[in-house]
Amino acid sequence: MTKWWQKAVVYQVYPRSFQDSNGDGIGDLPGIIQRLPYIKKLGVDVIWLNPIYKTSNVDGGYDISDYQAINPDFGTMTDFKKLLAQAHQMGLKIMLDLVVNHSSSEHPWFIESRQSKDNPHRDFYIWRDPVNGHEPNNWGSFFSGPAWTYDTKTQQYYLHLFAKEQPDLNWANPQVRQAVFKMMNWWAKQGIDGFRMDVISLLSKPDGLPDGPQAPNAPYGDGGSLVANGKHEHEYLREMNQQVLSKYDWITVGETAGVTIDQAAKYANLDGNELNMVFQFEHMGLDNNRDPRLGKWSDQKATLTALRANLTKWQQKLANRAWNSLYWNNHDQPRVVSRFGNDSPQYRVLSAKMLATMLHCMQGTPYIYQGEELGMTNTHFATLDDVVDVEARNAYHELVDQEKIISGQKLLRYFDAKSRDNARTPMQWNDQKNAGFSSGKPWLQLNANYQQINAAAALADPNSIFYFYQQLIKLRHNLAVITDGDFQLVKDNDQDPAVFAYTRRNSDQQLLVICNFTDQTLERDYSLVPEAKLILQNYQGKMTTSLRPYEARVYLTD
Repeated sequence: MTKWWQKAVVYQVYPRSFQDSNGDGIGDLPGIIQRLPYIKKLGVDVIWLNPIYKTSNVDGGYDISDYQAINPDFGTMTDFKKLLAQAHQMGLKIMLDLVVNHSSSEHPWFIESRQSKDNPHRDFYIWRDPVNGHEPNNWGSFFSGPAWTYDTKTQQYYLHLFAKEQPDLNWANPQVRQAVFKMMNWWAKQGIDGFRMDVISLLSKPDGLPDGPQAPNAPYGDGGSLVANGKHEHEYLREMNQQVLSKYDWITVGETAGVTIDQAAKYANLDGNELNMVFQFEHMGLDNNRDPRLGKWSDQKATLTALRANLTKWQQKLANRAWNSLYWNNHDQPRVVSRFGNDSPQYRVLSAKMLATMLHCMQGTPYIYQGEELGMTNTHFATLDDVVDVEARNAYHELVDQEKIISGQKLLRYFDAKSRDNARTPMQWNDQKNAGFSSGKPWLQLNANYQQINAAAALADPNSIFYFYQQLIKLRHNLAVITDGDFQLVKDNDQDPAVFAYTRRNSDQQLLVICNFTDQTLERDYSLVPEAKLILQNYQGKMTTSLRPYEARVYLTD
């Protein structure tokens, strides 16, 4: 039986950058309320809100200092309840971001934990003695530097896989789990419709916390590979499901770095005893740097051959086992049209529509990141002063200032391609002051192209990317084959360097989806039965026998 979230489309809102209502340069909850009609017009079903909780603001809200209070920058609990009520009145659901691998170092639990070794909250976090006067193991933080910080008061180190202000919670402690489940049930009583779960695959740490594998010349070991999908991970999530998730008709998705197909099938199994679906990141790593010291920092492009092979694997090997989430970008990833398409004035609109077509016709629940439906692009960082993201700034200090592996100019060019700030530039509503985002100075500089790329222009243009996304969402709602059809590549397409062509088929219908990933006109012969009907295309006017640059077509056979 099809679940409601399998036919749904999710719209992700990064509150800080969506809409400012009071002129302080920071997006807020009243601003989101103001824009609910826009989101409803797009046709989506669910709004995913990035963290709105009280925070220390070290990592964009992913360092939570109070799980049951609203970040004052965003408003009040009264504002949230108003947002929830108005969204529900419009038929929109609200999914919150749950961050429980770690908290803020300013959370009362951690403040208590660091008071003494025998404090009742000491074991809410992971503390270890020094080893030979140094960190307990060689693990590096995902945000550069060591994953351990020394606390002089108790003369021990605490673990933080991310920033030092984000200490990891100790999920091996049953009291931690019960405290988290109690908090989640409290949010359920407020009326929310689900959780997106941040780095949820990192909860179970390996016994003994051994050293991680260390690449030649790398300053730290890879602790993440040891932590991801640990041996107690599914035990913890099944307990969460029993005590919280199974009680509600929610949408749940887990961010699962390093997950394999078989592991994803456990997290998102169709029996429903853990989560509905997961975010996997394999296709997000196809354009990483070949130099392991630089990790994700690169400006190279992924090949279509690699991209198609990866997405096809997830479509076919999860079929009838678990459910896919479908996404191109989010608050941590650069803009899709700049990354996988062509953001030049000539091809931006065409390639954005092509990429949307390719993804939304696959099996899974699609996620649209704010501005994606406008074809917003990556921005430009002239100097380090333009960069706000803690991950990028830490990388600059480590790779340029300390290790001297790369020049500052070259790393800034890589930031143009991969920095998280690309996704976080303010939403471009119109061509007026500050793109209509705020009457004050925005917290992060706007993309300079907002006068050409904005929501007002898109809504005034019947051929805009916005209305194309609207069509795709309607197709998903109305065509069962997009939800339940099997996925197959067109014969011999697996090695085509330029075109991605696949079918979706159930007992009643077949879709043929054809996407040209290049700026070239191509000749391809895909045999179509006479009854095949063209139901979607990204070019206007008469069809041609050739595939034009970045052309996308969808055919339906009943």
